[in-house]
Amino acid sequence: MAKRSKKFQEVAAKVDRQKHYSVEEAIELAKETNIANFDASVEVAFRLGIDTRKNDQQIRGAVVLPNGTGKSQRVLVFAKGDKASEAEAAGADYVGESEYVSKIQQGWFDFDVVVATPDMMGEVGKLGRVLGPKGLMPNPKTGTVTMDVTKAIEEIKAGKVEYRAEKAGIVHASIGKASFDTDKLVENFRALQDVLTKAKPSAAKGTYFKSATVTTTMGPGIKVDTSSFKL
Repeated sequence: MAKRSKKFQEVAAKVDRQKHYSVEEAIELAKETNIANFDASVEVAFRLGIDTRKNDQQIRGAVVLPNGTGKSQRVLVFAKGDKASEAEAAGADYVGESEYVSKIQQGWFDFDVVVATPDMMGEVGKLGRVLGPKGLMPNPKTGTVTMDVTKAIEEIKAGKVEYRAEKAGIVHASIGKASFDTDKLVENFRALQDVLTKAKPSAAKGTYFKSATVTTTMGPGIKVDTSSFKL
């Protein structure tokens, strides 16, 4: 295990590792124990009672956080004709067709989110092995394969985050920055929690929210009391 810095150990001592805090307390403590010398992200991890090996228990989607993420997202849109013009007008950072396929194949990754119109997925599909492992492949479930490119771009710029349950049933997401007011981070937390609640597979049995943890980019993890989460 990597040796923790003295500063980390000092702030970690403020966290009761046996306690499960309320959402408000956990976020307040996460802000207090942030040791980064930059505006760190506030992250949340939900461990869900699902079996991701089964197709009917896959969880993936996107949610627009009410208070945004505090991060400026660079959007690449694969579109042509009128849809390309629409994407440019909506504020996309990059818009194009095969030329961007070539750039990405050559190692260009100056973007954070990829949107594509359905008719462009034949071209974008060539990038599956490159974009897939990075979580950048457009997907209808997250609203990034769509003809409504204006809506897609506006939502991303407003603070849309994608979520996906990993093999162990854990969903990781950023809910804002440490500089955000606590109430805004709480509101973002609840928005993500709510969408995960609605996404609960009917086949999932037992406890759904097994655990939840809040942390900042370099701070200690803080356990959240999930017993009050409504299903």
